[in-house]
Amino acid sequence: MEIHRPRSKQPIPKDAKRVFSGILFDVYHWEQELFDGTRTIFEKLKRPDTVVIFGVLDNGNILLSEQEQPGKESFITGLGGRIETGEEVLDAAKRELLEESGYEADSFILWRAEHPTSKIDWVIYTFVAKGLKKVADMNLDPGEKIKLKEVTFDEFLELSKNHKFSEKEVMLELLEATYDQKKKEELKSLFSPLS
Repeated sequence: MEIHRPRSKQPIPKDAKRVFSGILFDVYHWEQELFDGTRTIFEKLKRPDTVVIFGVLDNGNILLSEQEQPGKESFITGLGGRIETGEEVLDAAKRELLEESGYEADSFILWRAEHPTSKIDWVIYTFVAKGLKKVADMNLDPGEKIKLKEVTFDEFLELSKNHKFSEKEVMLELLEATYDQKKKEELKSLFSPLS
């Protein structure tokens, strides 16, 4: 599967200067001409891209996680995390699924790939994984507490109304599917188990 990184609506120019390099974020500055001909300094953050995986179990339920991380309220999400330097997107999805759940999948479908905000150069790749097989124990980072949670397709749609659901990029699609039968059938097909 060849996966292309979507272009930002406001890319960091090639002549931008990195003015700060942090643990997660780098900060870039560049001079930008405004509509009246004056110039000012623009700024944008850059961080590693991430993957999110929604696993579909053979019984049709969707695999989610209830997570806790230090200094953060608990939340409901798919499985996933950062793409490591030099790692392919699909390889990161496979690794994160295995680490956070102990499952491997026969099939990965790229559902979405998008920049969630224009002020950060960062892409979230969202996958639907099918044909799950439990092959190992969870192998969590020291800063993660994860409890796996199975939900039905209808319960998955209801997450669009749950403030603890952290996948804001997919919430709108879930909400649309609760009111639009055609959209609901499309999503139901996407999240159907392998035959």
